[in-house]
Amino acid sequence: MRKMHALWCSAVLATLAGGTALAQIKSFTLGEMVQTADQAVHGQILASSVVRVDAADGPHYFTKLVIAGRRLYDGQTTTVEVAFRGGFVAPTDGVFNSEAPAADDVQVGKRVVAFYRWADDMGGGFAGNALVAAHGGLYRTVEGPLGAAVLGRGEGYAVGANRRVADLETAVRTLAAQKPAQTEEQPK
Repeated sequence: MRKMHALWCSAVLATLAGGTALAQIKSFTLGEMVQTADQAVHGQILASSVVRVDAADGPHYFTKLVIAGRRLYDGQTTTVEVAFRGGFVAPTDGVFNSEAPAADDVQVGKRVVAFYRWADDMGGGFAGNALVAAHGGLYRTVEGPLGAAVLGRGEGYAVGANRRVADLETAVRTLAAQKPAQTEEQPK
């Protein structure tokens, strides 16, 4: 019995050790985020919807946000759709995603900064502008006496501390100017 218990514990520990090796969260500096993203936008969430994609490996769910505002890389006005994994099309039809932005952060009407990158297949054949680093690519903003400020998330995030959006835009634009030119234009 004792030998069986020891074997069972060893199997559980081996499984846990293997699982933790696969599940890694990448931290991003602002420079790394800008290098990874195709673009960033500061704006207001105009719409939110969830789509279900039925694929051979089962259903996939994606939340799509429509954000209208200014692109941080070049200051141009834009309306862009960004997406992340997870969401519900009905109360019992969907999936939670622990890496998705908090529900409060993606409500219609909220003002945000979002870093995104085109993905030909986010899962199940779904293509779109994916938030970079899932929840790590979306930051809430608030209005203050000196203008809009983006709320930092702490060490390991591209925006670690609160800062004025104007200052973030200047830093992002400087970093974006250092990016190699894109060889293939994707929908933004």
